[in-house]
Amino acid sequence: MKQHRYPVEKDQASPSRSALRRQREREQRLQTILDAAGTLFAREGYHRTGMERIADKAEVSVGTVYFYFKNKEDLLVKLLDQTGYELRNLLGTAFKNADGTLEGLRKAGKVFFEDFCPNHPEKIALIFRESAGQSEVVEAHRKKIFDKLIADLQTALLSVAANLGAFRSRLAAEVMAASILGMFERLAYHYLIWQDRQEDLEAVGRDAVDFIVGGVQNLLHTKQKS
Repeated sequence: MKQHRYPVEKDQASPSRSALRRQREREQRLQTILDAAGTLFAREGYHRTGMERIADKAEVSVGTVYFYFKNKEDLLVKLLDQTGYELRNLLGTAFKNADGTLEGLRKAGKVFFEDFCPNHPEKIALIFRESAGQSEVVEAHRKKIFDKLIADLQTALLSVAANLGAFRSRLAAEVMAASILGMFERLAYHYLIWQDRQEDLEAVGRDAVDFIVGGVQNLLHTKQKS
């Protein structure tokens, strides 16, 4: 019996060099606009920054900004999502490298206060100040970021408990996760936004982490050594 041969689809042609170059240029232009908006939102305030000012800072036309973003709110949302991803990745890597030990909390505190805060003060202002109390759309994105950060912290704390013992209550990991994020937020806000005391962040981070680790240990039923 004669076999029916199905047509084989040919591979799509690879993009040309010029197409790849244009794609890179679009991505670079997009990031340039985001960087300009983030800087202006943090330094001059979200409400005081117009699209024309962003275009001028990014050295593009206003039409180019609107090509990438529907409006200023859309810009803020994209910046929030980007900042949230960076922060989650930074803290998550610290926890992962510590293999479920309390050292992960120390490393996370260290990278937050000694790396993220001093190197990205504008992102601190964006996520903790300029995005707060905005539209329902912005607030929904902000809530999603904070929920994910708390969930990440809670997972890390449960991993610590699995190695060292068990928490005294079923809500302990969740309470500690929300408290840790709240402490990081308030201290970053206090020492970077309310007061320009970046030089104190290393010491602040050490004290904060010692406080956090002590609290975690206090809520644990430590495993007895055999």
